[in-house]
Parts: sequence; structure tokens; C-alpha cells
Amino acid sequence: MHILGIDVGGTGIKAALVETKTGELLGEKIRIVTPHPATPAAIAATLRDLIAQQQWAGPVGIGFPAAIQHGVARTAANIDAAFIGLPVADYFSQQAGCPCHVANDADVAGLAEMRFGAGKGNAGVVLIVTIGTGLGTALFSDGKLMPNTELGHIRLENGYEAERYASEAVRITKKLKWKEWGERLNVYLTTMESLLWPDLIILGGGVSKKLGKFLPQISTKAPVVAAGFLNQAGIVGAALFAEREIARQS
Repeated sequence: MHILGIDVGGTGIKAALVETKTGELLGEKIRIVTPHPATPAAIAATLRDLIAQQQWAGPVGIGFPAAIQHGVARTAANIDAAFIGLPVADYFSQQAGCPCHVANDADVAGLAEMRFGAGKGNAGVVLIVTIGTGLGTALFSDGKLMPNTELGHIRLENGYEAERYASEAVRITKKLKWKEWGERLNVYLTTMESLLWPDLIILGGGVSKKLGKFLPQISTKAPVVAAGFLNQAGIVGAALFAEREIARQS
């Protein structure tokens, strides 16, 4: 099945057509800067633009930076608070003119990694952390997702909210060297380990391709690996989520 996957991030919105049987991107990936303020109307307009550029009229999967419960946004991370309480799946479907299936962005990235990527075949507890404007998390046990964990917002012992201490945005804004930032990320990952005791930790987002620059600072007992899809996991996983929803509804 071919499905358009869209990854909505705090700084950019990316889209590509995905072959869901293999996880392969078909054709060109398109990226548009996330509008600010990132209101429902502004995000919807950007989605329409991306869908038009892809010349697509079929089902769309969307990874979205919010906890999504039964199609309704319950939080709003790095997007406008007007999304809270909005039935985003229905709203985007109406605005885009295509059936849209929406889930938490880190959760869908996790679906891609567990099916085709670094988590494939792992039957234990797997923690996936997507690192970008914020910190997203997906938690799997025996291959099953616990949705909407949102563990990037926990309060660390040093008093910081995790994503305001160890995200890529913090690294860039504070001009931290990889070693300095790696030490910050290690505070977060060791905290997660003490709570969840994962068998494997997968890091996604753009920094995953630079893992070697900060891995020496990571002291978790669980192995830490880069996401197989790097920063494309959200696109692939969004399409996989849509495929799953289509099958469930049929």
C-alpha cells in the first residue's frame, strides 16, 4: 500500500510517499518550515500545500507533536495551544480533503523502528527517544506500543523539564559542544533507565546520525543505538499508523 506520510515538527513539516510493505520512501521528500504561530489553520494550510506538491489524493498518515487520544489532541508541544481539545484527525481530513490518520509523532516513529528499523525483532522493553525541537518518547513492550508517554516533559532532579535541558534545540541555542550536550542527554537517559529499565534505547531525530560524537558520554546499562531511519522514522511511521487504522476500520 502507498500512503503519504507527514511528520509535523516544531521547526519543519516533512512529507513523502511511503511503500508500507517495505518502509521505503517513494519519490522526493518535501519539507516546509513550520508556520509560527503554529495554529490549527496555519498547520492545515501547510498540510494542504504539501499534499498538493505530492499530487496526492489518497490516505494520509500524520505524526503530530501532541498526545492524541481517540483522534483528539490532549497536549500541544511546540505548537499553538489552540490544538488542545481539537479533534485533529477530523479537522485535518476536512481541511485537506483527504482521509487523515493522526497519532503522536514519537509513537509513529517508534512504529517504523520496531517494524523495519533498529528495534525489529526485539521482544523486550524498548525506549525510543526522538530528539529535535523537543524530546519525544515511544515505549514498547514485547512489540506493543504504550501510546502517548510524553516522557520528554518529566522534571529532572536538577529542576529542569527534560526537553528544556537536553533537546537538540537546547544544544543549538546554547552552542553546546557534543561532549557537553551528551552529558546533558545522559542525565535524561539514565533517569529514564531508572524508571523503565529498557532492554534497548533507540535515539532518533537529526542528531542520531552524529551518535558517535556523544555516545562516550552515555552511561546507561541498556545499549543505545541510532534509529535505523534516522530522521525519516516519523514519515514512515505515520504511513504505517494510517495503514493500521485503515485495516482496523475496514
